[in-house]
Amino acid sequence: MNPEIDTILLSHTAEEFLPASQAKQDGNVAPLSLNSFRQEPEQLEILVDITNTVLSALTIDGLVEEVTQAMHRIFSVEFVGLNIFDIPADRVQSHGVYFPHGKQALRQMVEFSYEDMPLFGLPQGKKVFLANRQELRRLLAGYPLFVEMGTDHFQCVCIQPLISGNKMLGALLLADHLPQPVFSHNLALLQHIAARIALALNNALAYQEISYLKERLASENLLLNEKIRHYESFDEIIGQSKALALVLNQVDLVADSDCTALILGETGTGKELIARAIHQRSRRKKQRMVTMNCAAIPANLLESDLFGHEKGAFTGATARRMGRFEAADHGTLFLDEVGDIPLELQAKLLRVLQEREIERLGGHGVIAVDVRVIAATSCNLPQMIADKRYRSDLYYRLNVFPIVVPPLRERPEDIPLLAQFFTKKYAQRMNRTIESIPLETIDRLMQHPWPGNIRELQNVIERAVILTRGPVLHLPSSYLQYEPSPAASKAVAAPPAVPRPPLPDDITESEREQIIRLLKETNGIVAGPKGAAARLGLKRTTLLSRMQRLGISHKSIDDEAD
Repeated sequence: MNPEIDTILLSHTAEEFLPASQAKQDGNVAPLSLNSFRQEPEQLEILVDITNTVLSALTIDGLVEEVTQAMHRIFSVEFVGLNIFDIPADRVQSHGVYFPHGKQALRQMVEFSYEDMPLFGLPQGKKVFLANRQELRRLLAGYPLFVEMGTDHFQCVCIQPLISGNKMLGALLLADHLPQPVFSHNLALLQHIAARIALALNNALAYQEISYLKERLASENLLLNEKIRHYESFDEIIGQSKALALVLNQVDLVADSDCTALILGETGTGKELIARAIHQRSRRKKQRMVTMNCAAIPANLLESDLFGHEKGAFTGATARRMGRFEAADHGTLFLDEVGDIPLELQAKLLRVLQEREIERLGGHGVIAVDVRVIAATSCNLPQMIADKRYRSDLYYRLNVFPIVVPPLRERPEDIPLLAQFFTKKYAQRMNRTIESIPLETIDRLMQHPWPGNIRELQNVIERAVILTRGPVLHLPSSYLQYEPSPAASKAVAAPPAVPRPPLPDDITESEREQIIRLLKETNGIVAGPKGAAARLGLKRTTLLSRMQRLGISHKSIDDEAD
C-alpha cells in the first residue's frame, strides 16, 4: 500500500494501481493484476464465485446479504456497506453489516438525502476512494451508520463506485481496523468484483421495478373487480362515470312506475341492458321480460310476431300462434329498434299501447293484455317524423320517459372497467388465465373514439384474449386503428341536425324559443348550477325530455343561430 495513504485522504483511479501493460483498453476492464498477495488462478476462482453468488440474488435484501457475506469472506473486513442511489428522488439507501470479532454480525439500514451524504460515501466519477483513521474521524460526524456500529477503531475505509453502463448505481464500502487491510493491496481485484456487483444491483433494481408494477397492476385489478361487483346489481352494466350514474338514477326512478320508457342511444351502447335493469327493478320482475328486435324480422311477419295469428290466417299459418304481447302478459315487452317498424304497422301498435288490447292476425275477437312496454332505438325519430316515416302520435306515446344512453366516447373513465370485465369474461370462457391489462393498453383504449361503442370494445377484447398467450393481455396496436371518412368524422364529432317535429298541443312556440335562447346563453350546458335546466327551474331530465319532444339539439341551436 502506498505509504501516503496512511497519512492523508487520497483519491485514485483504479487504473493507477495496475501495471501499465494491463491498463484499460477502449473502455474494457483491464486484466487482473498479479502484483498481489493472491495469484491469478485464485483471483479467477474468486471472481467466478462472486459472479455466481451475486447474480443469483433477485431482491435488494438478498443482494445485500450475499455481497456483505462474500466481501467479509474474501477480504476479512469488519464492515461491508452497500449504498444504493436514487438520484431523481434525492435519496440514498445505505445498508451496512458490522462483523465484530467473535460476535454476531450486526446489520443496519438507513436512508438520507443524496446531498446530505458524507463526502466519502459519494464516489466522484470512477475513482476509488481511500481514507485513513484521521480522515474517518472527521467525516464520521453526521453519518450514524458508522458511529452506531462502533467504528472508532477503524483505521481505513475504501469506497468503490458501482457503475452499470454510464449510470452510477451506488457504492461498495469496506472498512477494517488494520491500517493496511487486505483490500488495499487488491484494488484491481476489487474493481472486477465491483463490476459484477453493479450488474447484479442493476438486475435487482429492475426486478424491484417489475415487482412494483406487478403489485400496482394487481392492486388496480382488485379495485376494478370491487367496482365491478358494486355494479353487479345492474346485471352487466359496468361503469363509474357521472354520465352512466345519471342513467342508472333514471332507471331507478322509472322502474317503480308502470309507464312506457323510451331508451335512446347509438348502436352498441347497451340499451337492452338498461331495459333489463328497469324490468328487474319493477313490480313485474317475477314475470317474463320478452324481447323483440323489430329490425331483425321481415316486415310481412312483424305483425304476426307482435300480435300472433290464427290458423289459416295466411299461407304457412298451419297453427295458432301466440304473439309477443300475449307472451309478455303481466310482464315486460322490450321492443328494440322500434324505429324500424313499418309505417302501416305503427297505427296498430299505437292502439295496443292505448287500449291494452290486441287482435290476432286472422282473428275476430280482442284479447286484453297487461304489458309494460320498454322501447329502444338508435334512429333519429324526430327526423323520421319530419320525413313522414314515423307517426308523431306513436312517438309521443312511446316517449313518456326518455332515457338517453351516452356513447362510450363520452364516458372514457368507464373503459378500464369494461375492458377488465370483458377480459375476465372471455378468459374464463376460453379457459385462459389473464391477470392484468398493461397501463399503456388502457391508455390506448381510452383514446380510441369507439364508433361501435361497447359492442366494438367487447369484440376487440375478445380478439385480444384469443391472441394472448400469458398472464398479461396482448392487444396489437393495429386493432385500434381508426380512420373515419370526413362524413363519419363529422357524425362522431357532432350529431346531425334534428328537424323540428310537429309541436304537441301542450307546447307553445314561445316555450321552444325560450329553451333555445337559454341554451345559447349557457353555451349548450343543460345540467349544473349555471345550466339551462336550473335557470328554467326544471330538472335536467325534464328539460332533456322537452328538448327531445321539441326536436332541439346542439346542432339545431347552431343552425338557428346562423
